[in-house]
Amino acid sequence: MRRLIAAALIVSTATAASDPVLPPYVPAYQPTDVDERGAWMIADEEERRLRDAPEVIRDPALNAFVRDVLCRTVGADRCAAIRLYIVRIPAFNATTYPNGMMTVWTGALLRLHSEAELGAMLGHEFGHFELRHTVASFRHRRSGNALLAWASILGGGFALQVATIGGFYRFDRAQEKAADLLGLRYLAASSYPASAAADIWVRAMAETDASAIGRYRKPDQRYTAGFFATHPTDLTRATYLRAAAAAIGVHGADEAARYRAAVAPWLPRLLADQIKRNDFGGSEYLLAQLAADGWTTPLLFARGELYRERGNPRDLVSAAGFYRDAIGRGDAPPEAYRGLGLALLRGNQAEPGKAALRDYLRRKPDAGDAPLISTLIAS
Repeated sequence: MRRLIAAALIVSTATAASDPVLPPYVPAYQPTDVDERGAWMIADEEERRLRDAPEVIRDPALNAFVRDVLCRTVGADRCAAIRLYIVRIPAFNATTYPNGMMTVWTGALLRLHSEAELGAMLGHEFGHFELRHTVASFRHRRSGNALLAWASILGGGFALQVATIGGFYRFDRAQEKAADLLGLRYLAASSYPASAAADIWVRAMAETDASAIGRYRKPDQRYTAGFFATHPTDLTRATYLRAAAAAIGVHGADEAARYRAAVAPWLPRLLADQIKRNDFGGSEYLLAQLAADGWTTPLLFARGELYRERGNPRDLVSAAGFYRDAIGRGDAPPEAYRGLGLALLRGNQAEPGKAALRDYLRRKPDAGDAPLISTLIAS
C-alpha cells in the first residue's frame, strides 16, 4: 500500500511540475508587514556585511557567467530582482534571502557538471525567493532560542556566520519540495533539460557514502527523512525530480562544455579548498567524477595533494606517482615539484626528494615557503 501511495504522489508531483506555464511574477515587491520588514532589515544588514567580505569572489567573468545561467533559467524579468554573490566556501550549498540576495558557494561550483545543473540549483533558490519562504521561516523562528544564535555571529568565522544566518532562514521539507518543483518548471521553460535537477542529488548521495567510507564509517543508507528533518532526503528528491522531468520530456542541451570552460580558471583553487576539508573519501569521489573524461594536470596535482595530506606510507607512494604524472604533462605548477619532494622525503627517499624541492625553488624562487624548503634541502 505504501508503495502505491508513493507512486501516486510521484505521479501527482510529476504532473504538477510539468505545467509549462509559470506562475505570475510580481517585480519590485516590497515588504508589507512587521515580519517582512524585519526579515528584510536583517537580510539588508547581512548583505552590507557580505558585500565587503574578502571571501566574496569578484571575478567579473565568473560572476557574469553565473548570472547569465540564472537569467537563462528563470527569465530576464525574474533575474533582475536578484543580486548574486559567489562566496568562497567549499561546501555544496546556495542560499537565498527575502531582499533578493542570493549566494552561491564555491563548493557547489566544484560539484556541478553543466550549466543545466547550475540552472537547476539557481532555479531552486529562486523558487524560495518567489514563494517568499524566507519570510515564512522568519515568522516561525523568531523565538528567543533562535535569536540567541545571532550571538555567535559576532564571535564566529565567516563560514560560521553564513551558516548561522542561513540556518535562521532554513526551510522545512514542504518548502524545499515546493522550491524543487518550481525550479523544475523554470528549467522546463528554459533551454536546459529538466533531467539535470535529479542528477545533482544522485551524485550527492554517492559523495555522502564515499565520505562515510573514507572515514571508516557505514555508508548512510537512511534514505528516508527523520521526523525532525528539514529537507527531503536526497533519494526522495532524485526520485520525484526524475519522475517530473520524465513527464516534461527530453528537451534542451546541458551545456557541460561551456560550464567546464567557465569554471576552469578557478578549478585549482576550488580543488585546493576541497582538499583542506580533510574528507578523503568525498574528495576522491569528486576527483573521479571530474576526471570522467580523463585526468588533467589540475586533477592529478590535486589527487597528489590529497594522498600526501593523508600520509599513509602507501599514500605517499601514490602521491609521488600522481605528481610525476602531472609533471609529465608539461604544464604542472611549481607546487607539483614541492609536493613530489615532500612526499618522497616523508617516504624516506631523501636525495630524490631534495632534488624535487630544488626544482621547485628554481621554478618559484620567490615562494613564500622558500626559507622552509631551503632548510629541508640543507638538513
